[in-house]
Amino acid sequence: MEVILLLSVALVMTSFGISGTAMASSITTYPDFQQLHVKQTIAAASTKLYKEELKEDSSGSGGGRWRVKVVHRDKIFPQASHNKSIFHARIHRDVKRVDSLMRRLGGNSNDQVMNKKLDFGSEVVSGMAQGSGEYFVRIGVGSPARSQYVVIDSGSDIVWVQCQPCSQCYHQSDPIFDPSRSASYSGVSCTSTVCDRLQNSAGCHAGRCSYEASYGDGSYTQGTLAFETLTFGRALIRNVAIGCGHMNRGMFVGAAGLLGIGGGPMSFVGQLGGQTGGAFSYCLVSRGDASTAGTLEFGRAAMPVGAAWVPLIRNQRAPSFYYVGLAGLGVGGMRVPISEDVFRQTELGYGGVVMDTGTAVTRFPTLAYEAFRDTFVEQTASLPRVSGGVSIFDTCYDLNGFVSVRVPTVSFYFTGGPILTLPARNFLIPVDDKGTFCLAFAPSGAGLSIIGNIQQEGIQISFDGANGFVGFGPNVC
Repeated sequence: MEVILLLSVALVMTSFGISGTAMASSITTYPDFQQLHVKQTIAAASTKLYKEELKEDSSGSGGGRWRVKVVHRDKIFPQASHNKSIFHARIHRDVKRVDSLMRRLGGNSNDQVMNKKLDFGSEVVSGMAQGSGEYFVRIGVGSPARSQYVVIDSGSDIVWVQCQPCSQCYHQSDPIFDPSRSASYSGVSCTSTVCDRLQNSAGCHAGRCSYEASYGDGSYTQGTLAFETLTFGRALIRNVAIGCGHMNRGMFVGAAGLLGIGGGPMSFVGQLGGQTGGAFSYCLVSRGDASTAGTLEFGRAAMPVGAAWVPLIRNQRAPSFYYVGLAGLGVGGMRVPISEDVFRQTELGYGGVVMDTGTAVTRFPTLAYEAFRDTFVEQTASLPRVSGGVSIFDTCYDLNGFVSVRVPTVSFYFTGGPILTLPARNFLIPVDDKGTFCLAFAPSGAGLSIIGNIQQEGIQISFDGANGFVGFGPNVC
């Protein structure tokens, strides 16, 4: 891609254990405008790119780490990604997801406006074509391992798959997991301390711990908590507590279940604990490029020189979520006049800025969004607008007939100095195959801001949980 990620870091960091070295400050200049390649972007999202079959990458990445590819769901489900009904279904799911997060994290919306080492990885796949903005990872479950696609979710903790016998199951692409055929399956006793860690315990059944989990779009899973072996490439992770779902309903669209990688004790990351040093990283493949794959890697990954490290902010009200400090927004190299207080987390734990792989479209509080949007509109006055907007997007452009257009940069100003400038494809996205592009942000009626996966695409993002930092790589990965 000619559009590149440019990263400016104006922050001196002392050593905090990232690969055992100190982080020196660096300043990288970046252009105020860049080119959005209209025809190339639309073509990349078309079905003609679905050519090669998905292959698991079970090779080691070197240095004691294990890595597997990350792929958009379009690669396994090659359907027209810009079909209008699919687009609206995807946005409908995203709205429900955000509403759920707001209820869990935001409190009253009116109040908010006021105020031993182990390293391995797996393949991640996008769910765009089936009406989902989520990403999949392919893992093995049980012994012998049965390959399954599961949704990766940084905003939840539990790991689960659909299981036989299944009294209520949705359609998935792989055969439903049968625990009776796994030599490593073992139900968790109701007296186990692991059962006590469940956020939503469903009591006991035949002496075994039951679990349940529900999601903002109405999806849910219920079943038995069990210890099982999970396989990532050639790495076997034994005795992982997973949900074996016998009653499931959802819009997971082909996935067998969910891999929770949130910050809580029952997440996959939480259960690994000291085995990986609390470190993992991912690169989400572009939703429009089905010919490439991203990566998900557990263990301490080396970040390239020039990466921006931003402190993670803890929230006792929501320990599963990854909060970061956002100080402001930039358009065209100029900082938008927005008070930093709009993005701050209150003393009671409301508001703040969450990074979430399960939300597609980034949300900002309404006042911040409107100032940001208006600045962007002023700097794109020469581009033809679409009246009325599209779905939740109120700022859309008719770029039919254009080969490329000049657009202002969009930047996140993080607390302490780092500036992350996004590639054009991460903020102007095609919503059909006719040349309609929309600014991929939306307003929130609450004080909570969410950085969604569209804005995270193609950027190497690494979490160092032990030291409390998240890093943004300076190059498209």
